[in-house]
Amino acid sequence: AVPGTVALPGTAALPGAAPVAPIAQAVAPAVPAITPATSGTLREFFTAKNVKLEPQVANGFTALNIVLPMPAGWSQVPDPNVPDAFAVIADRNSGDLYTPNAQVVVYKLIGDFDPKEAISHGLVDSQQLPGWRSINASLAEFNGFPSALIEGSYRSTEQMLNTSRRHVLAASGQDRYLVSLTVTAGAGNQGAPTAADATDAIVTGFRVAAPGTAASPAAAAAASPAAARVAAPGTAASPAAAAAASPAAA
Repeated sequence: AVPGTVALPGTAALPGAAPVAPIAQAVAPAVPAITPATSGTLREFFTAKNVKLEPQVANGFTALNIVLPMPAGWSQVPDPNVPDAFAVIADRNSGDLYTPNAQVVVYKLIGDFDPKEAISHGLVDSQQLPGWRSINASLAEFNGFPSALIEGSYRSTEQMLNTSRRHVLAASGQDRYLVSLTVTAGAGNQGAPTAADATDAIVTGFRVAAPGTAASPAAAAAASPAAARVAAPGTAASPAAAAAASPAAA
C-alpha cells in the first residue's frame, strides 16, 4: 500500500491514491431559546394583538385529541365556578380543606400572532398569584407544540395551595388553539396521602395532539393506579367545573 493510504482486508489501495478525509457530520442548528416575558399574561398578549379567544366545549370537539387522566376516586364535577370550562375533575372525597382539582380550558384563536412570542407570556398569570413561590418553570415544547409549564405555590385566603399550570398552543390544520391545564391541591396534603400522587399523575399523563397522531403513549394511561381518561384520543370529555376551583388558566 502506498504511504498515506489504508488497504482494507480483501481490497487493495490504488497506487498514488490520496487519503480520504472523513465526512463531516451535519450539525442541526440550535433552536433559539425563548426568553420568558416579565409582564403581560397570555390573555393580555392576545388582546393587544386583536386575537379573539373563542371558548370551546368538550361535547363534539374533534379538532384536537386531549387526554386528561382521572385518578381513582376522582370524578367530573359540574359547577359554573370555572369560566369557559372544557372539563374539570376533582377528588370530592378528599379530607383536605381544599378540594384537589384539575381544570382544562380550550380556546380557538382567531387572528394573527407569533406562537413563540405568545408562549413567552405563558408564565406570567401564575407569577401574579398572591404570594407566588415558583418551584419549576419551562418553555420547552410539548408534543411538538409551543408550551409553557410553571409549578409553585400561592396563598388563597388563609391557605397555601400547590399548583401546576401548562399552556399549549396547538395547531389543527390551519386553526390554532390555546389549551390550558391547571392542577391545584392544598400544600399541606392534610387528607389522603395519595393526593400528591394523583395530581402528579394528571400532570404527567396530560396530552394534547392533533387528530391522527397519538395523544398519549400507553404509559400515560397507567400514570396512576386505576387511572381513567376523561377524554380518550378521538373522543370528547363533557364540560364540567370544580366546586373548589383555582384561578382559571389563560
